[in-house]
Amino acid sequence: MLTTAEKILSQKAGKTVRAGELVVVSVDGVMATDTTAPSALKAFAKMGGQTVWNPDRCALVIDHAAPAPNERIANLHQLMRDFAQAQGIRLFEIGEGICHQVMVEQQYVRPNEVFIGADSHTPTYGALNTFACGVGSTDLAAVMLTGKTWLKVPPTIHIRCTGQLPPHVSAKDLVLFLTGKVGISGATYQAIEFEGEAFAQMSLAARMCVANMAAEMGAKTCFVHPKGLSLPYEFEALYPDEGATYAATYEFEVSDLKPQIAAPESPDNVGDITPHLGQPVQYGFIGTCGNGRLEDLQAAAAVLAGKRLASGTRLVIAPASRAVFLAAMNDGTAQTLIEAGASFITPGCGPCVGSHEGVPADGETVISSANRNFKGRMGNPRAHIYLASPATVAASVLHGYIANS
Repeated sequence: MLTTAEKILSQKAGKTVRAGELVVVSVDGVMATDTTAPSALKAFAKMGGQTVWNPDRCALVIDHAAPAPNERIANLHQLMRDFAQAQGIRLFEIGEGICHQVMVEQQYVRPNEVFIGADSHTPTYGALNTFACGVGSTDLAAVMLTGKTWLKVPPTIHIRCTGQLPPHVSAKDLVLFLTGKVGISGATYQAIEFEGEAFAQMSLAARMCVANMAAEMGAKTCFVHPKGLSLPYEFEALYPDEGATYAATYEFEVSDLKPQIAAPESPDNVGDITPHLGQPVQYGFIGTCGNGRLEDLQAAAAVLAGKRLASGTRLVIAPASRAVFLAAMNDGTAQTLIEAGASFITPGCGPCVGSHEGVPADGETVISSANRNFKGRMGNPRAHIYLASPATVAASVLHGYIANS
């Protein structure tokens, strides 16, 4: 009886493998961003690399510091462009979007595959039931050269959530709650399987939000059970076996879950929003690979429609991709948000990592739909970051203090 991780890696290894075993497997795709690709490309050259193993399965994405904030980063971007052109691989340019969003939109990653990304939030593809994990630049260079990687088959934590989420409680609230329960190191080098009624009803965007924050639990990879998964192409759903062996099992009844918030300075410093209501905020941010998709912007627009941000507050929005931005423009979502006082910036990671665009000032309190709020995140260790759903972010900048949507 096998877990999802064991099943996928067994298929790739050509034999049955179980948690704890070391395997060498072929990969279905690789990706690097402007924070990791330059080092990976230099390592590739040092390894004697002449051509990547499969140009059609490699991608580079300029999303973290885009547009380039200085000469040094501009030159790193150019290094990526030159390599992509020489190798005949796809480069996603400035403004096309966040790596994890465009990999799914452009179908570079599909269900039941093994996908390697040089970014810590690569487990986001677990929304597709993909074995996806992040690696360092040198490891990625080796994969680009050989099309293979070695892995230790991870043990799996099973998280089952029963009941339906209440109205106005989102996938972000649920995964914040789960992060608080598991902890930021509770799933280190383990896989997580998310299963239950709460997930079966989720859209792909909501599943991506959940899978994205598995990284904040320390997980190597994760899988959102494919029951209810809808994709714009046919796929064969792969399920864990009944009786599979799990390292740990958590079960939560979530029909009474309240909106959640992660207080400074850790994604697992989570609780109900109630004790934080009324905390003044100066800055709201909606975006990232966790919550920059169309339904996230729509949730914020529903809160802000016909209203204006509170005096002394600002709202910065970074759509997850150009496609998301265009959809928000076409259906009126972007206009609603702009009329309320929000500012849109280039589709991409935006202020999340803190390299440029939207760095908070000393002493400011930020409420963000991002996935991390460690000290120094967003570029200023003297700012204070709360994590919440897009609707909660919108309600908070509307009032000037943390508020319930």
